[in-house]
Amino acid sequence: MIQRIQTVYLLIVTVALITAMCLPMGYFVDATGAMGECAFKALGLDVNGAFHSTWGLFGILMLSTIVALATIFLYKNRMLQIRMSIFNSLLLVGFYIAFAAFYFALKNDVNSFRIGWALCLPLISIILNILAIRAIGRDEVMVKAADRLR
Repeated sequence: MIQRIQTVYLLIVTVALITAMCLPMGYFVDATGAMGECAFKALGLDVNGAFHSTWGLFGILMLSTIVALATIFLYKNRMLQIRMSIFNSLLLVGFYIAFAAFYFALKNDVNSFRIGWALCLPLISIILNILAIRAIGRDEVMVKAADRLR
């Protein structure tokens, strides 16, 4: 199981998504200086003592992490593994849509937004999911070819 390249891809996806859950995805910076710099994390945004919850982002990342980890252990059923990886990629696209919705809901005319590097981790996870899908598909073709030779 570990010797297959798609397992390595899916492990990296899991680590990247856990990292994205823990680190700030960006910072709201106040132009007037009253608010300062507020970290926008997956769980929420704390602005002057008022906490704005963004638990939906955390939930999508957590679900996507669980799906990626569970997909690793489905190595005997390759077609299900491909379907789960596609579902995981769609979840991560939904994460970016939800992030845009929270961004526009929390942004106002006074503050600006500075992107953090953790925001690119779900995109890297989408790319690694695509690579895992290709590797699983190649593996499936090789197994079918070996069965024909018998």
